[in-house]
Amino acid sequence: MICTEWEHKNGRYHPTGRSATNRVPRIGIWPWLLITVLLQPGPLSAESIPVRYPEGTIHGFLALRTLDGKLLAGGDLTEVHRGNQMVSRLVFRFKDGSVDDERTVFSQRGTFRLISDHHIQKGPSFPHPTNVLINAATGQVTVYYRDKDREKVETDHLDLPPDLANGILINIMKNISPDTKETKVSYLGADPKPRLVHLSIRPSGEETFSVAGVRHKATLFTLKVELGGMAGMIAPLIGKQPADTKVWVVGEGAPAFVRADEALYVGGPIWTIQITGPEWGRASHSDH
Repeated sequence: MICTEWEHKNGRYHPTGRSATNRVPRIGIWPWLLITVLLQPGPLSAESIPVRYPEGTIHGFLALRTLDGKLLAGGDLTEVHRGNQMVSRLVFRFKDGSVDDERTVFSQRGTFRLISDHHIQKGPSFPHPTNVLINAATGQVTVYYRDKDREKVETDHLDLPPDLANGILINIMKNISPDTKETKVSYLGADPKPRLVHLSIRPSGEETFSVAGVRHKATLFTLKVELGGMAGMIAPLIGKQPADTKVWVVGEGAPAFVRADEALYVGGPIWTIQITGPEWGRASHSDH
């Protein structure tokens, strides 16, 4: 993998370390009741994404940092073929011992189709641990959580849409043309009751970055969670509208992910993820 340096009107971003949001925070009685009622499952209409660039076997290295450059975690992204399916795993191991681990199985025959997704977040960096297992084939969603220091399990069966994008958002964005005005996909979050929402993906122009002194251009995509209806109008007023996610994808030759700025949980800080490269000797002990 390669290291990147981002050029920006306020200066350069040095190399720094996939939803969109996948859980709703525990909040006060009134906002919690409001969002529970307004996010009841309803009809969703989005779109399956055609496969323009099939995924292959990869092993990439990532760095997760604060926006001011402090190293938080190192990441590994792997994808391998398993028959007619792809198995993807994205793991961030934090310096404080926390772990963000997502394992996804999907197919790419004509369109991207989620088969299963298992996402775990645990440790000091995550105020509310997450353990969500989605079986898209059967519609079963299992959520493991703690309530008053007791381990509990919430299991639901949902009519999951074919465009469900948990775990495959980056794959989808690499296949969206920069000329596409807007793309909508479905996403499932849980706390602990599963809820389906829409994600709106819009290209927001190009930005320049450099690799070893050579300039390249990447398309910036902005992802917004659409709560819909009254929830969409009221959530910003009570401070519960999930923050937008920004993802940069280079499209020269073959598309590739290069950077994402996102909150890993609702209400969390915006952190930045970038591809990174090996460090040798003394450099391997540095935060830079």
